[in-house]
Amino acid sequence: MKTFKNTFLQYDWDRIKDKIYTTTEQQVKSVLNKRRRTVEDFMVLLSPAAAPYLETMAQMAQNLTQKRFGKVIQMYAPLYLSNECQNICTYCGFSLDNKIRRKTLSNTEIIIEAMALKTMGVNHVLLVSGEANKTVGIEYFLNAIKLLRPYFANISVEVQPLSQKEYQSLHDAGVHSVLVYQETYHEAVYKEYHPKGKKSNFDFRLDTPDRIGEAGLHKIGLGVLLGLEDWRVDSFFNALHIDYLQKQYWQTKFSVSFPRLRPAEGIIEPNFIMSDRDLLQLICAYRIWNEDLEISVSTRENENFRNHVIPLGVTTMSAASKTNPGGYAVDPQSLEQFETSDERSMEEVKNIIRNSGYDPVMKDWDKVF
Repeated sequence: MKTFKNTFLQYDWDRIKDKIYTTTEQQVKSVLNKRRRTVEDFMVLLSPAAAPYLETMAQMAQNLTQKRFGKVIQMYAPLYLSNECQNICTYCGFSLDNKIRRKTLSNTEIIIEAMALKTMGVNHVLLVSGEANKTVGIEYFLNAIKLLRPYFANISVEVQPLSQKEYQSLHDAGVHSVLVYQETYHEAVYKEYHPKGKKSNFDFRLDTPDRIGEAGLHKIGLGVLLGLEDWRVDSFFNALHIDYLQKQYWQTKFSVSFPRLRPAEGIIEPNFIMSDRDLLQLICAYRIWNEDLEISVSTRENENFRNHVIPLGVTTMSAASKTNPGGYAVDPQSLEQFETSDERSMEEVKNIIRNSGYDPVMKDWDKVF
């Protein structure tokens, strides 16, 4: 089966980096004046040369988003099922080498957490776990989905990479979308960040979105962990991946998220610092390049940034997130995967969205339609 790896091998990290950092002001102006833009144009919009045009980019991003998505923000919350993990990842609180208390939710605890989310009005839930195939594998996920389907209109998952057959079983069970992050597309250093566990297999993870697409999932979410390597270069490769997938699986929707490294148990310091202004440029670049792409901003980001980015390209936001298994009701003291930055309640965030002239939506579609 042809996969993104075939496309990926045609590009060189250092050559892309050089093109980004030698972009000229004239190239930026030319791209901003185009009616349709390519992934090569996205590279231009990422460049330092585009930074002085951020106000123009923000206005364009706002207009394009309203044209395609209207003035609505889809709300969701994560539900962490387990912090057990068989990988060593140098940036993650769940890493195998961190001596922490491990927890996996039981059937009863899953329901208790679901009820806590329902009291907040949550209708879209993202199931998250560490990567522990033996204890938290496909059968565990299918059971959790069966338990949760009566409570939520939309169930998405962000778990370890699975086989195409396993993704098909998730699809059949009613999963709407799957999120999977390559973390970094810098293959030469990927192993340094993932020295042990199945996640250390760069190619298996790189081919995961293809397996999801072949399984027919409604939506695929991608992203890179911002702070591991140069955010501009990593984001270009992430966009290249999305561009390939949209052409290959044209019936599938796609989203992008922007996880910046946050404090967590035993993690490394970011290798590359990404400012709020940088992140805003990245969000606007994605929107100007790709009008159909769903753009999500999580509670990793601070209140002020999230307040101001609402009209500038975002379509999806989480709120009141807990990143530890049982964090909503069962076991608030269990270890978080990372610290959240925006700790406001769901209702507080919804009110901020309304005050910005946008509508926070808890359920925007139903499979019956």
